[in-house]
Amino acid sequence: MSSKNSGSAAPATPEACLPLIDGLATRPFSETVFQDATGDGGPDHLIRVLHRSRDFWDAEDLQVWEQVDAELSACLDALIAVCTARWGDPLVVDLWAGCGDEYGDDAGDDVPEPLRTLGQVTTSMHAWPLPGGDRWLGLALGQADKELPMELLAAVGLPASLDGVRDGGSADGA
Repeated sequence: MSSKNSGSAAPATPEACLPLIDGLATRPFSETVFQDATGDGGPDHLIRVLHRSRDFWDAEDLQVWEQVDAELSACLDALIAVCTARWGDPLVVDLWAGCGDEYGDDAGDDVPEPLRTLGQVTTSMHAWPLPGGDRWLGLALGQADKELPMELLAAVGLPASLDGVRDGGSADGA
């Protein structure tokens, strides 16, 4: 993973991300809520930053953003292909429906983690139930604001957190 303000981050590659995904898939949930440079978590979820791009404060040229977006999207697509080969077709989760700004500031209060946190930086993720049935793994590409770095994210959560989205509903079950 590159540093938060790196001007020349190493490219995101599936080979670099897969060990992080495999570790996250088996890592126990934390007993307490935490946040650090690699992500955050709690008793029911974990989120890991697989790759963080440079920031875009000084990027006046849209081409710089487009290049980073293309690189991270290609890595995400490759990771989705690997996970699909392992665990079957993913559930595409619409995070905007339950977490988006159109619902106001309090809309996400009832949205379970990690969907709430992911919904603040992206509109969708691909998710797979993991063997054993006690958790799922999701992958997404997010950016909290246009000047901030893009992040390739992996998350694990409890199966119940996806209950409202299994049949195409919103993340909050509406």
